[in-house]
This record gives sequence, C-alpha cells and structure tokens, in this order.
Amino acid sequence: MKELLSQTGIDMSLMNALEKQEIEVPTEVQKKVLPAFLDNRDLVIQSETGSGKTLAYLLPLYKKIDPSKREMQALILVPTHELAIQVLRQIEKLSEFSEIKATSTSIVGNVNIKRQVDKLKDKPHIIVGTPGRVMELISKKKISAHTLSTIIIDEADRLIDHNNFSVIQDIVKRTLRERQLLMFSASISKEAQEKAKTLMKDPLFLSPEKGLQIPEGIVHYYIVTELRDKVEMLRKAIRSVNPNKAIVFIGDREDAEVCASKLAHHKIKAESIHGQNVKLDRKKIMEDFKSGKTEVLVASDLAARGLDIEDVTHIFNFHIPQSSKDYLHRSGRTGRKNKVGTVISIVTEHEIEFIKRYEKDLGITIAGKVLKKGSLMDLSKKY
Repeated sequence: MKELLSQTGIDMSLMNALEKQEIEVPTEVQKKVLPAFLDNRDLVIQSETGSGKTLAYLLPLYKKIDPSKREMQALILVPTHELAIQVLRQIEKLSEFSEIKATSTSIVGNVNIKRQVDKLKDKPHIIVGTPGRVMELISKKKISAHTLSTIIIDEADRLIDHNNFSVIQDIVKRTLRERQLLMFSASISKEAQEKAKTLMKDPLFLSPEKGLQIPEGIVHYYIVTELRDKVEMLRKAIRSVNPNKAIVFIGDREDAEVCASKLAHHKIKAESIHGQNVKLDRKKIMEDFKSGKTEVLVASDLAARGLDIEDVTHIFNFHIPQSSKDYLHRSGRTGRKNKVGTVISIVTEHEIEFIKRYEKDLGITIAGKVLKKGSLMDLSKKY
C-alpha cells in the first residue's frame, strides 16, 4: 500500500491511518482507481462487495480536498442510511489518524433536518448522503452545490435505476461544470452504462476483478434437508458451529421475521433486517449485531446491500442465490482482511444443482456435510 500511495503522490501520512486499521496490501480496485481518479477522469467502476472500494475513492479524494478552505468540496451519494454511516466512519478514521483534517457529515432522510442544517453551517469538506435529502437541502440552498468539485455515487446500480435517476440528474446539474464524477457498482448493465454517459465526460469504465473470485480463506459447505425442515436444520447448524457473528440470507420480510423468531425461541440471539424495518429499529438492530449483542442477523439480499460489517465469521444461505455472482456477493461478507470465514448453504435435493454450478463458475469446492451428534461431519464418510 505504501508503494501505491507513493506512486500516486498521495500524502504519506495517510499510511499511518491505514496501518492503524491493519491495512497493508492494496486491493485490485484500489490499484486501478487511484491513478485514474487522480488523473481527473470520470470513472465507472465495477467493484464487488468487500473489494475495498470505499478506500479506493477516499484515498485519492483526500489528495484533492483542501482542508484550509472552509467550503463543501465533495459529495458521496449512497442508497442507505447504514452505508452513509459506514463511509462517514471511514472518513473520520482517515482524518483522525492522518495529517489531513478533512471534515465531514452525513445527510440522510427520515432524520431531523434541522440538526443536519446546523451541521452544514460549518461547511464540511465532504458530505455523505442519500439523494432525496441531499437534493432537498440543495434546493433550500443549505448545501453549496456550486463548490462541489467531486461527486461519488456508491452502489450506482441502485441510484441510477428508474426510481432514483431523475434525482441524481438534478443533483449533478446543480454542481460545477468542471466537476469529476465517479460511479461504483457491483454490476454494470448496458442500460446503466448509457445513463452514466449522459452525466459524464468521456467516462472510463474499469472492472478490476479478474472474473468471479472468492477469497481463499473462506470454506464452503452445504447440508441437504427437506424444505419443511430448513429452519430446524439451520438452528442445528448454528448450534454446531457456534458463530461469533453470522448473517443468514433469506427471501422476504415475512420469511426473515419468522426465521429470526424461531431461532430466538431456541435461545439463539437473532434479529431480522428487511426493507420494511422502521429506521430507528433498523439502527438498533445493526448496533446490536456489530456490538455482539445479537449473534445472528437474518437478512434479505436487498436489506443487506451496503452493509459492511467487520468480523462476520459465518454466512448461511437459507434460500440459496440464483446466480454464482450472488453467491460471490454473499460470501464476500465474511473472510475480510485475510481472516477465515465459513459459508454454509442449507439446500434441498433439487437445489444441489445450484451448488454444482457455483463450484464450476467460481472454481471452489463446496463440501457436503451432515449433522451427527451436534457436529458437522463429511457427507462421504460412513457412520
């Protein structure tokens, strides 16, 4: 990482901030993005979950921020309150541990707007926010759009869809003509590329990932059961591996709530998170999970988007993903920073074909397991 920062001319005091977070080796997306960002190119970057994209844009952004100026200089747009807070926390760490004292604040919906307006009076250098509230405060002239020279759109596949694109357009149009615009997304459809071109100047498209790859430190298992017995098998599997922090991926809100309730009934500390959680409830659920008060988070794919939680030891696929890429995204939430992680899929006989597809597409081995006397044992052994 030190060599990469040196080559791109980034302030080496940022190295101290990274070392304190035990970050030493740059990821592929960081290697690609840093020099292109600093070359003032508009960028569209395909970046998988857990690939290090947040630092990929924050490190060069710190090179462009002028802390001596008391003005708003950069805007980071995100789809959820949780992602806004995660990005803000990383900014705060970089400012605290380096000599570049960039200031920042979060601007999100369903939060007291007066308090946000008060924070904006201090002219933070970096604003992290959700599009609707950001546009509202630009319209009220509380955010100085004319001083924003860098706009970063995180999880762009969600923010330039048909529900949000008009708001994104309005925000971008209010900013400096010579702005730099960057988009990060787990997947880039042709439609998304065309929309990006309407907002950008000769954008460069980057896809740093070398195909579909899962970190080597993750082990993969599957357990076969009947559909009606999936919750009970999940409960037994959780008891068997005793995870410190686990995410269970499941279908919809009702399934998530029922599953979490049944696990809790058996004294497993579980909570569900889904698209219909009240904001305050969602915040408390996430705080309890991060602190370890809750050990199992039952979540839908949509609800889990944007969650960057450290030290997740296990991923359970209750409803298996329909594609290898989705399996990759889920798996990437464990085994972070070269730590060991485990992915366990609870499948029916008919779903084994998906397991074989993941193995082929991702070049991994997903070992069959059975539960015997409370322990996971190899499926191939005779008992």
